[in-house]
Amino acid sequence: MAIRVKSPGLLTTVQDTGRLGEYAIGMPPSGAMDVFSYQVGNYLVGNEEGAAGLEITYFGPELEFTEDAVVAVTGAQMPPKINGEEAPTWETLSVEAGDVLTFDYLQNGARSYLAVAGGIDVPVFMHSRSTYTLIGLGGHEGRALGEGDELALGEAGDRSDRVGMAVVEQQIPKYSKETELRVIIGLASYRLTEESMEEFLNTTWTVTPDADRVGYRYKGGELGFVEREQPAGAGADQANVVDFGYPVGSIQVPGGVEPIVLMNDAVTGGGYATIGTVISADRDKLAQTKTNDKTRFRSVDLEEALAAREQRRKQMAEIKEALS
Repeated sequence: MAIRVKSPGLLTTVQDTGRLGEYAIGMPPSGAMDVFSYQVGNYLVGNEEGAAGLEITYFGPELEFTEDAVVAVTGAQMPPKINGEEAPTWETLSVEAGDVLTFDYLQNGARSYLAVAGGIDVPVFMHSRSTYTLIGLGGHEGRALGEGDELALGEAGDRSDRVGMAVVEQQIPKYSKETELRVIIGLASYRLTEESMEEFLNTTWTVTPDADRVGYRYKGGELGFVEREQPAGAGADQANVVDFGYPVGSIQVPGGVEPIVLMNDAVTGGGYATIGTVISADRDKLAQTKTNDKTRFRSVDLEEALAAREQRRKQMAEIKEALS
């Protein structure tokens, strides 16, 4: 045991890169919502990619270290403090046995990530340590952390030489209360009227309090569907289709109101029409939006989406090399 939870914060869970490859049996990936921040934290402390860390949402925990450790905090502007003294983010830090890590009030963004040298050592379930709270599996006992929980760390060795390493300012993301998300229009976008598709792309949507790891709900407009005689199995609602798979990031609009972007813990398929999918390169900044933030969706083609993904891959590779 190396970390004792004195206070859990609003929602603090163990996450890694996710339970990938199990969509066919209905298992969502879970994993870090902001992969960039999570992965850069691992680079800072010298972990292998995929080492488990803590995802901290909106309001941070109070954590006591029972042995010396090397750590890094990335992601949202939720200033960390060690024994009450403010500590930098996006930088490798050292903590000693007995030190207490806390977090100040959220200033911007939504989720912070705590990486610890050696990674959080919880049991592997279906090749991942990620927490899937909806059905209580993975992570620490399949749930968010609670007061009194104790977490072990993996073997790290001496990494004190990494202390002080930092991500250059130009590589640190800036979070805004207004975000543009690029989307590829499809799978069932043909179900929307042409006017409603234009409205979807031209509306400034507001993140509702229901935004979470399952899905982000938005308010701001109402969309209409092309009237038709529904096929067998699609149900009566014009927003329904015959069941198909939901990619992570896909956007559905039940009843034509409150679009939902499906996230890491969402169901893997169903009968709502999905009108587009947020590209993978933009899901990190989506995960850093919060209640009442504003969002606009911009249609892009596959070529632009792939170019954005490659640009993000190169950025992460540059950061990894600089911190190696």
